Amino acid sequence: MVLKAADVVGELKILRKGRGIFTTPLGERVGPALREICGILEDDDQAVLQRKLSGRLLPLVEALPEDLKIVLLAAFALHESARKPFYQERVHWAAITLQRDDRTVRRRIDEGIEQIAAMAVKVTEPDPGPRYPSRSWHTEELRVALTLGDPSAEAFEFRRVVADADEITELDLALTLSAAAKSGESVHESDLEVDVFHGGVLTSRAMESSDRIGLALRLPEPLRRGEQHEIALRFRASIREPHYVCVPRHPCDLFDLHVKFGDRVPEHIVLLEKAFQEDARDTSRRGTLLKADDSGEVHVRFRHLAPGFAYGIRWEPADVN
Repeated sequence: MVLKAADVVGELKILRKGRGIFTTPLGERVGPALREICGILEDDDQAVLQRKLSGRLLPLVEALPEDLKIVLLAAFALHESARKPFYQERVHWAAITLQRDDRTVRRRIDEGIEQIAAMAVKVTEPDPGPRYPSRSWHTEELRVALTLGDPSAEAFEFRRVVADADEITELDLALTLSAAAKSGESVHESDLEVDVFHGGVLTSRAMESSDRIGLALRLPEPLRRGEQHEIALRFRASIREPHYVCVPRHPCDLFDLHVKFGDRVPEHIVLLEKAFQEDARDTSRRGTLLKADDSGEVHVRFRHLAPGFAYGIRWEPADVN
């Protein structure tokens, strides 16, 4: 559909009523424009609706000036302290927080809604960024949540692929477990645990190189050109080198990465973008410094990943002086 900011504004004004994103049933409050910009499907349940709405609205709201951010967090019940059952109560909470009257807050909510609607529509416009050709399939969206534990790390991968040819029956995936250069350790196929939550059956896994494990995922049914398919995987392994990167063998439009360090937040975290894979372990390589948030997490996002290059982060272990 062709999105118009006015349509998004109208639907956001409906969404703010009652309990905001906690309204039940929520699906009746979400119109076609919001479904489009939030990636909401017809069969999404209440919890998924809330997750997709908050996940899409929060980054837009966070980009606003502080006063507009506060009033919109209240308007949609996105702020924990403003999760009140009635819209007017949330307006009053924002008025007290900003030391303004309710009428002023309502005007600023309208202003903020218009701004995030314009941003949402702009983001959905065709991106003029580079496109890399594919003869089989490509990843439209890859989202990874990585938790670093001791001794093993755990990653959840949610991937949406698109067929670029007919009769795509299998996805060829891989994961590299880089062994520390001076450790003398070898990587074995058994070092990686893989669970398929949905989207296919793992039919084979084998070492493709000294540290890369290849995976073959058979799809439930063949994909035709242009068809989409979603998979969800869980990986468990020991992180031998302090980095996590995506090195796509097929084109990837979007890679979204959350890394949770927990209590042991590294002193230095470096962004790696279109780097050579070997450079990911090179501590002398410079890059944009990142800072973990108060939850000990880092969130990065990349678009139009070039096959064969590395995208992600590298960190210096917390116990390194």
